[in-house]
Amino acid sequence: MSVQFLSEGHLAAATEALNANDDFVASIANLDMGIQFHVSDGPDGDIDYYLAVGEGSAVMTLGELDEPDVAINSSHETALALFQGELNTQMAFMTGKIKVAGNMAVLMMNQAVINKWAATVAEVEVA
Repeated sequence: MSVQFLSEGHLAAATEALNANDDFVASIANLDMGIQFHVSDGPDGDIDYYLAVGEGSAVMTLGELDEPDVAINSSHETALALFQGELNTQMAFMTGKIKVAGNMAVLMMNQAVINKWAATVAEVEVA
């Protein structure tokens, strides 16, 4: 069953997939990290959501995170391509499709976690 991209249902399904993936959960065992996302130009306007990792679990939900480590801005088209695994985060960054602000060291030090996150959420079918 597919869910609307960046809806509450989509982010809940992504959260469930992340926490059910033993490899991802093992990679975040000692990690405390928050990433704020801002997606512009979507069919329903702009959307803010975040990924928060701590105490061995992850949550993705709509809204704004207090004091995120990193903030990532992208278009709806780019966000969808990232979620579906059609574009990787490094290429999106290097080509200017995503803009990153905040503590870049957090992203660089946790690139393996980001890659596992991206691969896991790509399994959630979106409409």
